[in-house]
Amino acid sequence: MVGPSMAAPKQLARRLIEAARREGRKALDEAAAKQVLAAYGIGVPRSLRLPVEGPMPTALDALSPPYVLKIMSPDVLHKSDMGGVRLGLADASAVLAARNEMATAAARAGARLDGFLVEETAPVGHDIVIGGVRDPSFGQTVMFGLGGIFVEVLKDVSFRICPILPIDARDMIAELRGAPILSGARGGVRVDESQLVDLLMTVAGPKGLLDELADDLAEVDLNPIIVSASGAVAVDARFVLAERQP
Repeated sequence: MVGPSMAAPKQLARRLIEAARREGRKALDEAAAKQVLAAYGIGVPRSLRLPVEGPMPTALDALSPPYVLKIMSPDVLHKSDMGGVRLGLADASAVLAARNEMATAAARAGARLDGFLVEETAPVGHDIVIGGVRDPSFGQTVMFGLGGIFVEVLKDVSFRICPILPIDARDMIAELRGAPILSGARGGVRVDESQLVDLLMTVAGPKGLLDELADDLAEVDLNPIIVSASGAVAVDARFVLAERQP
């Protein structure tokens, strides 16, 4: 959980946000968004930035395959819509081949490229979603739900106004129709509720990410976060910047 003494995450986030604004961006790139998450204590995959051209950096050897490759472009917010995410890449040659295919697709679409993000594959667990939206009347609000079909088709989510308290986080979890899945129903992976509560508080509690960066963020989308007995890993992260008020 984030405490009042943790000033560093907020300072890092503000630096990254100001840098993005100076470049005329409407959102943080995924690498920067995950820097913010890591600073707040939220797990993210180990990763490496890959340039648009050139050989594979030797630093890839520090990551464990299979790899995930993602496009980074200021013109592409939803990477999967244009084939900008590739999973299960076994080695450096597979990563380079996927990079070349993505770069060609981006050129056809007229999308600018900042580079690519190579990540380790996250451990197996349950997919959950945490989102944040700045409402004009209520300020920052937080959404919590199970990922996959639960959020896309069943709309099994819960909402609260930020900042939330631990009792709010527990109620958000209990409100989900799919909550028994997180408790290990039918022999599945069991996730400790306290882990989910801590995660929600880190994002949406007092001095949490949404609270401290309320004026800078119009939308936050952490989808999915993979939770298991070993912890939580934010696999994808999107931070849309709020327009500056005159």
